[in-house]
Amino acid sequence: MEQATEIIHAGPAAIRHVLLDALALPEWNEAFLAIDGPAEADLGSSYALRVRPGFAGELQYTVVEPDRIEISWQVPGFREVGTWTIGPDSQVTHTFEQSGPLATVLRPAYRNIATIRLARLANRVRQFSHAA
Repeated sequence: MEQATEIIHAGPAAIRHVLLDALALPEWNEAFLAIDGPAEADLGSSYALRVRPGFAGELQYTVVEPDRIEISWQVPGFREVGTWTIGPDSQVTHTFEQSGPLATVLRPAYRNIATIRLARLANRVRQFSHAA
């Protein structure tokens, strides 16, 4: 399991907005090429997902709570369950666990990815906050 924590200088509502905007995830998560599905994140709704280098699969929000969002996604041979926990003072912890034969092969490429994803989330929240 990979894990990283960072303070994101924005309110929890702004952080949640970015995490729950499924259709915009490819704009800040470079593994995702395209996501198609409901505009509003809905527990149990499936989103069609395309990831690099072109695999097709699906993404689902499995937990949506005020301080915790869990996203599960999979393509053939690979599954990831990622959790974003928003703590006091907008301290965000991202953990994820991957499984499947493709995950085993890709494991070295995913080192420090939790830290990278948090930095991208912080940047996206900053962009969203300036646009609002």
